[in-house]
Amino acid sequence: MCGGGPRDRGDRHTPLRRAAAGQKLDDGHLNNSLGSPVQADVYFPRLIVPFCGHIKGGMRPGKKVLVMGIVDLNPESFAISLTCGDSEDPPADVAIELKAVFTDRQLLRNSCISGERGEEQSAIPYFPFIPDQPFRVEILCEHPRFRVFVDGHQLFDFYHRIQTLSAIDTIKINGDLQITKLG
Repeated sequence: MCGGGPRDRGDRHTPLRRAAAGQKLDDGHLNNSLGSPVQADVYFPRLIVPFCGHIKGGMRPGKKVLVMGIVDLNPESFAISLTCGDSEDPPADVAIELKAVFTDRQLLRNSCISGERGEEQSAIPYFPFIPDQPFRVEILCEHPRFRVFVDGHQLFDFYHRIQTLSAIDTIKINGDLQITKLG
């Protein structure tokens, strides 16, 4: 099950302090620069790693998932996965898993459907992640594939192995990184 969602206010999370420049998020309310509360349209889930969040309406051609973050100082790896739900038993199907492995400077891609992993892909023109540096990953859903961009540069395509795109409704992020923004 996913934790850290809009209603998860467990003790294991620290409060998100900055929602926007000059604003604080406190009990689901934004405060403007004058200090008066403004009701937030969206309550931001805490961006704690490991992270699991819902993609409203699932994926569809033209929809994009944005992950911005900072790689840890001494990373081994991190992974970003788009899945069909958040079930652990049986495990949810994984439409795409991106795994950055720093020791080998590889960005591995794969899927897992009905417990069976697909053929792993690893070819990339260059390894885009640098320890202790920010990054921006965009996963654009197109009709036949996901098109993945890192820091504005198209890095590779990953052809859909799950055909019901709307079922791809969960993002999971784990490993050696900090998340600064999701969209």
